[in-house]
Amino acid sequence: MNKIRKGDTVVVTTGRDAGKRGEVLQVLEGMYVVSGVNQVKRNVKPNPMKNEVGGIVTKEVAIQAANVAIYNSSTQKADQVTIKTVDGRKQRVFKSTGQAV
Repeated sequence: MNKIRKGDTVVVTTGRDAGKRGEVLQVLEGMYVVSGVNQVKRNVKPNPMKNEVGGIVTKEVAIQAANVAIYNSSTQKADQVTIKTVDGRKQRVFKSTGQAV
């Protein structure tokens, strides 16, 4: 069971975007694509067959899973997640407060 999933709010802990918060858009193997974090500019050629315009495009690229932590809204800090069994089902729980994610 993944501790961070698509749609979770995460905080970047290290790197040039340290302290930024964003939503997980995509989960890759050992990496996450987070909205508004780790943005790069790419030159894109126009493609008239697909009605795509060329130019400079800003997009998010993947960031290492070790460089992000899930955001706990009750404490307003980055937190760790543990997995506990409740009524025979696995559930993600914040380590500091014990609340369900």
